[in-house]
Amino acid sequence: MQNFAPIALFVYNRPDHARRTINFLQKNFLADESRLFIFSDGARAGDEENVKAVRDLIKSVDGFKSVEVINRDKNFGLANSVIDGVTRLTHQYGKVIVFEDDVITSPFTLQYFNEGLTKYQGVEQVMHITAFMYPLKANNLPETFLLRIASSQAWATWDRAWKKFEPNIDTIISKFDTSSKYQFQLEGSMNFWKHVMEFKHGRNNSWAIRWYSSVFLNKGLSLNPAISLIENIGHDGTGVHSGVSTIYAGEMNNFRISKFPDVIKENETAYRAVKDFLKHRKGTYLQRGIRYLNHVITKWKINAHNK
Repeated sequence: MQNFAPIALFVYNRPDHARRTINFLQKNFLADESRLFIFSDGARAGDEENVKAVRDLIKSVDGFKSVEVINRDKNFGLANSVIDGVTRLTHQYGKVIVFEDDVITSPFTLQYFNEGLTKYQGVEQVMHITAFMYPLKANNLPETFLLRIASSQAWATWDRAWKKFEPNIDTIISKFDTSSKYQFQLEGSMNFWKHVMEFKHGRNNSWAIRWYSSVFLNKGLSLNPAISLIENIGHDGTGVHSGVSTIYAGEMNNFRISKFPDVIKENETAYRAVKDFLKHRKGTYLQRGIRYLNHVITKWKINAHNK
C-alpha cells in the first residue's frame, strides 16, 4: 500500500474561505487515502467570533482517511504555526503537503504532490514542490520544471529538506553576498531581499522568505507546474498578511500532470519566463491605476460589511 503524504491545513478566522478550501480538497483524487491535520490558530483580540465559526466548521470535516484538529490555545501567528506544524508532520511522516485557508485546488493537486514527493524523495537538490505558477505568457514550457524559487501558496517538502530550514534571519543574512543577492532576486527581477530586511526589522513575520532563503542557500530546487493547480482566494483584502491583488491571478489546470523532469537542473526557458513576468508584473501606469481603484473599492466594501 502506498504511503501518501499527510496534509497540513492552517486556518484562522475566515470561515467562508476555509469552507471553500476544504470543499475543494475533499474533491481531490487521493483525499480519501490522505490524513488531514487542521491547525487552528488561537484568536487575537476581536477575532474570537470568527475563530469560533472556523472551529465549528472543522469539527465535522470528513472525506479523508483521517482528520485531526489541532486547536491552538493561544495565537501563534501564521509563521510560528506553520513552522511548528510542518516540523511535527515531517518528523513523524517524513513528508508533508501544506495548504493555508485561502486556496482552492484542482482535483489532481494531491496526486501531483504525492507523485513529486515519491519521484524526488532521494534527490537532495530538490527541496520543495509547489502547485502554483505565475500566469506566464510562454507557451513552450514543459508540463513541470525545476526552478530556484520556492512559492509558498500550496507546497510540499520532505523531512530531509525541512531540516535545512534556517529560522534565524541574522544567520541567513550573513550567508549572502552581493552576487548571491542578485541571483536570489532572479537577477533583480523581484525584490525578495526587501522581504528579508523587512523581517529583520520587524515589518513582516514571514516564514516563507526564510524558507526560500534556506532553499536558495543550499542550492536547492523547487518542482513547479507550468499552469497552477490552485487558485488563491485570499487576495480579497480579508487576509491577515495579504491585501487586494490580481497581479498573480491566472487559470487553474484541471488536468492530471503526468510528466516530471528527469534532469536535475533549473529549466532555463522557465527561468527566463518567470523572470520576465516578475520584471513586468505591475504593468502600465493605466493598469496600476485600475488595480489601485479596485483595491480602494474592495476595501470600502469590506469595511462597510464589517460595520
